[in-house]
Amino acid sequence: MQTPAAAHETVVAELIGGHAGRTGSHIKWAAIHTPRVTESGGPTATTPFTTTQRRQGNDRNYQTHRSTHLVSLLDGEIVEENDLGSIRRVTADNFPILAGMSIKRIVINPGAMRTPHWHANCNELTYCVAGTSLVSVLDNGSRFASFTISAGEMFHIDSGSLHHIENIGTEPAEFIIVFRHERPEDFGLGAAFGAMTDAVLGNTYDLDAADFAKNRRDTVDRKLAGRVGDPVIPSTAGYGDPHKFAVDAMSPPVGIAVGSARTARAQFWPALKDLSMYSLRIREDGMREPHWHPVTAELGYVHSGSARMTVMDPDGALDTWYMSPGDVYFIPRAYPHHIEVVDAPDLHFAIFFDQPTPGDIGYRASASAYSREVLAASFNVHIDDLPNFPFTASDPLLVNRNNPLDARGVGE
Repeated sequence: MQTPAAAHETVVAELIGGHAGRTGSHIKWAAIHTPRVTESGGPTATTPFTTTQRRQGNDRNYQTHRSTHLVSLLDGEIVEENDLGSIRRVTADNFPILAGMSIKRIVINPGAMRTPHWHANCNELTYCVAGTSLVSVLDNGSRFASFTISAGEMFHIDSGSLHHIENIGTEPAEFIIVFRHERPEDFGLGAAFGAMTDAVLGNTYDLDAADFAKNRRDTVDRKLAGRVGDPVIPSTAGYGDPHKFAVDAMSPPVGIAVGSARTARAQFWPALKDLSMYSLRIREDGMREPHWHPVTAELGYVHSGSARMTVMDPDGALDTWYMSPGDVYFIPRAYPHHIEVVDAPDLHFAIFFDQPTPGDIGYRASASAYSREVLAASFNVHIDDLPNFPFTASDPLLVNRNNPLDARGVGE
């Protein structure tokens, strides 16, 4: 397995981006998410963000617009929401730009669980934001695993594998889950039992049909359920497991003073097949350099901080938008984009990709790939007017923001 230090150049592969909407080939106004406020007028930490207000609290007063490439997961479709917790999702049904990926946010309260289930058409990659939970997995070939998951850790589930998530702590557990399909399909174990008669179930378990007479006959999945009694935690649950990866505990393969990227990718986590994730942190004096991903789409979640992103479409249309916690963006493969911190001391993004080993091409190395004669012709300037581009053999991924923040992005 490759070490983080040895992988620095290959990890200069994927990081953040965002892609927002447009009308025809015309540039649109930036999309803003501002927090809803309480009755007293102060923002709440857990309420969703909306794109119908203006950003407050600074000297910039941006006009708002709802982008077709940006959405709030906190305002996502409610799958289930009650005293046990909450499940909200964003799929292609409510975020049409999605292709090959979708995302959920699950909050499980103490004593509750996401009941055993499986996904019929996609693998799953999950990042734990908060809390401590027990995850159990029954894979093909009757291979069973049970392990604990805490904040900053991840787990991967193959399509079709039965699994559950159970809060074993005293605080709510929060998860961001990405699926390798824009419209994932689920089956619940309880609902699957409801599809069979008592006689069929009795035959399956060498029992009398009457033993199942009290079972509720229901094919609707009960996604959140309360636990009866204390959790049953195997003595081995704290050990490592191939399904599990402590992304935020790893030494960052990319790390400089102004930021870092910790990378859950196949070279460090062999369980990954068609998904990966970067835990990206950038200070306000840093920036993710402009770049694109040749064969990789990108789905990002804003965990903390606020940022501005710009993306370019093949028709030359530009889009710049602003993001706050709970926002989700999607970038199609090979679309150039960049990210910078705005109105916050730093940011943390969980960025998911539709490849196990994402790659990228950055603007910095691109300028080193060609002669000054080629660059002058491409930029339509005299060769003497070209900047003195520093030679860059490998893109740094993160750079210092030495210049003042622009009052507006190009795509505003």
